[in-house]
Amino acid sequence: MKRFHVHVAVDDLQQNIRFYSSVFGAPPTMIKDDYAKWMLDDPRVNFAISSRGTRAGLDHLGFQVESDAELKGMKQNLIAAQAPILEENEKDCCYTKADKYWVTDPQGIAWETFHSLSTVPVYGEARPIKREATAACCGPAR
Repeated sequence: MKRFHVHVAVDDLQQNIRFYSSVFGAPPTMIKDDYAKWMLDDPRVNFAISSRGTRAGLDHLGFQVESDAELKGMKQNLIAAQAPILEENEKDCCYTKADKYWVTDPQGIAWETFHSLSTVPVYGEARPIKREATAACCGPAR
């Protein structure tokens, strides 16, 4: 089963942890010095925030899947969207090692489809994806 994914860049992590914990009625399931994540079941969403020096606002959207087979199925949807696809295997991003596909929608918003493999002790490498002044958390370079 897929889980919707939203990643928002924030200026003040603690203030946003308090805000989103109130909105979701639950504390984050993961907190780091520069990152927090809520794995919610109602609605089924992986909602993450980070303060990594990028412009505040929507960083990227996506889908988290539960298996390699589901990831390969989602790739077919991305192919049908006729957008260039970047495939990354065993990529360290947001304290997780994952296999993933990246596309950019017609508005320039990055979409990540991924299957988490394990947790890792590092955030990962941020690379620019949209405009020069904006970087998706661990998105592909354009």
